[in-house]
Amino acid sequence: EVRKLNQQLEEKNGEIQQMINQPPYEKEREILRLQKTLAEKEKAQATSDVLCRSLTDETHQLQRKLASTAEMCQHLAKCLEEKQRKEKQDSDDQIPTERSNQVFLQLPYNETSLQALICNLQDENRMLKQKVAHV
Repeated sequence: EVRKLNQQLEEKNGEIQQMINQPPYEKEREILRLQKTLAEKEKAQATSDVLCRSLTDETHQLQRKLASTAEMCQHLAKCLEEKQRKEKQDSDDQIPTERSNQVFLQLPYNETSLQALICNLQDENRMLKQKVAHV
């Protein structure tokens, strides 16, 4: 084991002597190469940091938009339920007049447009969830 360690020591001493005996321009060239490599790695790290920060900001923005969309969907669903409940109560309590007939005729359009709006918001909500998951 001592012989093995002595041999390794001799090899290391040989490498040190070889480095010492190198002409100065080769040492400088090696230093410049190492500095260039370091600069490239620092630039890559800076780029990575900027991209990471950008993705973090986008993630937060998408999460806020998703929360807002979900809140809007809940609000629209609640409004639709209240409107349907109110219209059912009105139709049970009163005999339809000409005015209520007009509202009744408009109801499918309004309900359809609300349902379409809810579907659109649900689709947007789903897409935002997918984007958040992707990010």
